[in-house]
Amino acid sequence: MRTDRLVAVLLLLQRREQVTAAEVARELEISERTARRDLDALAMAGVPVYSRQGRGGGWRLMGGARTDLSGLTASEARALFLVAGPASAATPAVKAALRKLVHALPEPFRVQAEAAAASLVMDPRRWGASPVEHRPPRFLDALQDAVIRGVQVRLGYVDREGTETERTVHPLGIVAKGPSWYLVSHTEAGRRTFRIDRVSSADPTGDPVHRPEGFDLAGSWREIADEVDRRRTPLEIQAVCRPHGIAVLRRAFGVRLEVGGATADGRVEVVIRGHDEYMLAGELAGLVAWVEVTGPPGVRDQLASIGNALVERYG
Repeated sequence: MRTDRLVAVLLLLQRREQVTAAEVARELEISERTARRDLDALAMAGVPVYSRQGRGGGWRLMGGARTDLSGLTASEARALFLVAGPASAATPAVKAALRKLVHALPEPFRVQAEAAAASLVMDPRRWGASPVEHRPPRFLDALQDAVIRGVQVRLGYVDREGTETERTVHPLGIVAKGPSWYLVSHTEAGRRTFRIDRVSSADPTGDPVHRPEGFDLAGSWREIADEVDRRRTPLEIQAVCRPHGIAVLRRAFGVRLEVGGATADGRVEVVIRGHDEYMLAGELAGLVAWVEVTGPPGVRDQLASIGNALVERYG
C-alpha cells in the first residue's frame, strides 16, 4: 500500500503549488506522521521535493516544477499504461494514479498510451481448468503494437489441421486465456479469434483499423468464451438438487452449472453442461446424495449402468 500512497502524494504535489502534511493526511486518510514519512521518502528517492518551514510553509516540487514525462519514448509510454489496464496485477489505487498521469504525456503519445491501457485482457483459467503461468508467444509484441497503434496486419496463420493461410485482419485486442494467447480481430467474415502461437507471420500494413462502434474487448471476450464453452460442452442435463448441495455442484461444475428456482418439494432446479452422456454421468455418479437427474433419459440410463457396475464389483 505504501507504493500506492507515494504515487498519490506525487500526484497531489503535481496538482497543487504546495501541500502540508496535514493536507496530505486528510486527502489520503492517513496520520500526519505517516504523511511526513511519505514526503520524506519521496525526497530520499530522488523526487525534487523540498519543505519550507514556518508559517505558510509546506512541501513543494523544486522550483514549482511539475513532474515531466515528456522524455518518455512512445514504447515506454505504452508500457507504463499497460500497468493501468485490466490485465495488470497492480492495486486499484496504483491503476487510478497511472491513468491520471496520462494527462502529463505529450499529445502524440496520449492516444497510444490510452489504447495500451485497454489493449489486453488476462483470463487466468484454462478452458475448464485452473490458473497457469503465461508464456508469451513469438508474435505477441508485434500484434499488441498493432492493436495499440490501430493498424491492420497481414496475418499468416496455421490452423489445427496444419493448413496455413494468409489474410488481412483488423486487430482489436489481445487476451491471455490460461497458457494461450488470442488475437481478437475484425475480418471480412466478421469477428474472428486467432491463437497467437499459431501465427506464422505478422506484417503491419500501415492502413488504419476499422473498429466497430462501441467495441469493448472485455465484453467481446466474454461472448467468445461463452460460445467456446457451449461448443465444448454441447450436452445439457436437467436435474434437481438439495439446497445444501448447490455449493458442491458449484465446486464440481463451475460455469457449466446454471441454478434455477425452487421446486414444490424444496429442491432446486439446475442445468449442467457436459461433453457427452457417458462422461457427464461419470461426473454425476458421485453426487447422488444431492442430485437427481430428470433428463435426458440417456444420462439416466448411463447412471443406472454405472450403478449396476459398481454394485457388481463392490457389492
